[in-house]
Amino acid sequence: MNGGLLVAGTTSDAGKSVVTAGICRWLVRQGVKVAPFKAQNMSLNSFVTREGAEIGRAQAMQAQACRIEPTALMNPVLLKPGSDRSSQVVLMGKPVGEMTARGFFGESEGASPGERLHGGRQQALLGTVLDCLAELRGTYDAVICEGAGSPAEINLRRTDIVNMGIARNARLPVLVVGDIDRGGVFASFFGTVALLSPEDQELVAGFLVNKFRGDVSLLEPGLDMLHGLTGRRTYGVLPFRHGLGIDEEDGLRVSLRGAVRESAVAAPVGEDVLRVAVCAVPLMSNFTDVDALAAEPGVVVRFVDRPEELADADLVVVPGTRGTVKALEWLHRRGLADALRRRAAEGRPVLGVCGGFQILGEHIEDEVESRAGHVDGLGLLPVRVRFAREKTLTRPVGQALGEHVEGYEIHHGVADVSGGEPFFSDGAGNRLDGCRVGAVWGTHWHGSLESDGFRRAFLREVAAAAGRRFVPAPDTSFAALREEQLDLLGDLIEQHADTDALWRLIESGAPQGLPFIPPGAPA
Repeated sequence: MNGGLLVAGTTSDAGKSVVTAGICRWLVRQGVKVAPFKAQNMSLNSFVTREGAEIGRAQAMQAQACRIEPTALMNPVLLKPGSDRSSQVVLMGKPVGEMTARGFFGESEGASPGERLHGGRQQALLGTVLDCLAELRGTYDAVICEGAGSPAEINLRRTDIVNMGIARNARLPVLVVGDIDRGGVFASFFGTVALLSPEDQELVAGFLVNKFRGDVSLLEPGLDMLHGLTGRRTYGVLPFRHGLGIDEEDGLRVSLRGAVRESAVAAPVGEDVLRVAVCAVPLMSNFTDVDALAAEPGVVVRFVDRPEELADADLVVVPGTRGTVKALEWLHRRGLADALRRRAAEGRPVLGVCGGFQILGEHIEDEVESRAGHVDGLGLLPVRVRFAREKTLTRPVGQALGEHVEGYEIHHGVADVSGGEPFFSDGAGNRLDGCRVGAVWGTHWHGSLESDGFRRAFLREVAAAAGRRFVPAPDTSFAALREEQLDLLGDLIEQHADTDALWRLIESGAPQGLPFIPPGAPA
């Protein structure tokens, strides 16, 4: 078997990432050797592979659904926005420069050297993308690809390398996912196909309805009419399920959002709950760091942007950010900087992660990210940060609070720590990263709270400093919870999709003779 499929969507956030993960988990449970792929991802939530490559967290999650190690091949192009107009381009896991949107999608007059490096156009990366996909297809029985946004972005079609561009070059059948919870799903399905060229329409096999609430029998007449209008079938109707948005690409959602926003918080083991406030800084990156906190019974996690929202918080987290200086300015402007200083003076817990760690330090020297030069930090930790052009991308292992800890680092800032207690250390007690002063902690390590023993020990420290009679659950396993979620995604596909038809699509490609739906793509 050398199968493949592209999961496209009528919009961003239609459910492409979770549907891709669900198909991957369903396939691997059938004994299929499967891998995920996304040619180009735009996200501030990223992950470091074991070989030190940076890829989107969604692809790392999908690799876990496949029960394989993630690699750079699975996400060869990652764009990390630094503003509304520019992004850092990460190619094969390594940053290669900043680029404007115009420079990336099509070269313009006055292009910067970084833009000219890439020929000023996204299309120059198509060869790299296709080579990665070919290597995966030569290794695995099936590769399930995820598109980006909508395949009917007619303004970007000429240089598309992530939707129909790659489907046409690799002859992949396309399944279009639509979020019916938003409304307008029939118009979205029809319009998506009708705005594609005849060559692209030949590859669009059909549709998958996502997030349906209610009686499916009431939807079926519409699906029949859609088939009559387009000649394409619907491969399944997935019901709405809470808490399935694991490892979101962006936004203010966390991957265990069912525990955070949509369902009741589990009862605490001790007498008190623990309240965690996460500062919703601009360009927030890897907000998935708080997922493991949200998974703990009795821990309530929320995002905040006003100082008064910190008043009843037992722990405040300043998360990672793609714009450290911009986030620092935002904290001052919102009054949160003074609130954080007051908390520290009162001995109330604060945790800074990556960019948040840098913000809590004494000063920042940045000629790379913001080019702001010298900027004073909040002065809560004895740390001086200098931004280096080379990005640190590692998977460190250490100890903290007597427990084993694993994490990953993604940062340009180099920290010079001149005091405080080590946060993470080696077996001999030597500092590996971060520091602690009183109830203020800071670290560059993302993902450390996924280490169960360390997370419990850290929460006990927070509870003691906050005066809460909170007791961490003794048996919460974040890894097991994530596996449960991935199995739930596989169950959705197995129980609510036509898996026989889906198997034929992956194995044999799009059906022959699919009709053309006018008007097609504009010239």
